[in-house]
Amino acid sequence: MKYEMTIAGLKRELSLCPVAEDLYIAPFIMFGDPEITVAAAAELLKKVPAEYDYMLTAEAKSIPLIHEMARQSGAETYFIARKKMKVYLTNALHVTVHSITTQNEQDLYLSGEDAAKIKGKKILIVDDVISTGDSLRAMEELVTQAGGEIVGRMAVLAEGKAQSRDDIIYLEKLPVFNAKGEIVG
Repeated sequence: MKYEMTIAGLKRELSLCPVAEDLYIAPFIMFGDPEITVAAAAELLKKVPAEYDYMLTAEAKSIPLIHEMARQSGAETYFIARKKMKVYLTNALHVTVHSITTQNEQDLYLSGEDAAKIKGKKILIVDDVISTGDSLRAMEELVTQAGGEIVGRMAVLAEGKAQSRDDIIYLEKLPVFNAKGEIVG
């Protein structure tokens, strides 16, 4: 089953995948699609809600997006919350999040060096898809722990209940589906 939609002026077909017995999602994957990455970055940059010092995203699917947003905006630095602890993440900040796409708990880490740069700065959180908001909350917690100020939350797509949130900016709505491929939210 597939769901066709237009994102940043480009048509894409997304395959439906089960996440529960009668709940399917249409995963949006930017990897390997530079056309959609460039177009989505440009459209999101037009909607930036406030001045910001840095952008932050979580590993891994939104890395191409934040990189392209940085390139187009001329930003010299952006930050990525890592999903695994690495030896180079000294004095790391840590939060745990439950992800709908991995269906279990995940950890997010931000290096102490990055946290020091975020302290007292205005941070724009960027993601590819916001669904339950759990990953977004985890990134918000990292920014709070680092002493930064969140000035905006952006995503290419808002999935399911995230579509009704008034604290995020997104390009398109992404529904959720039942096992027959019918839109249920």
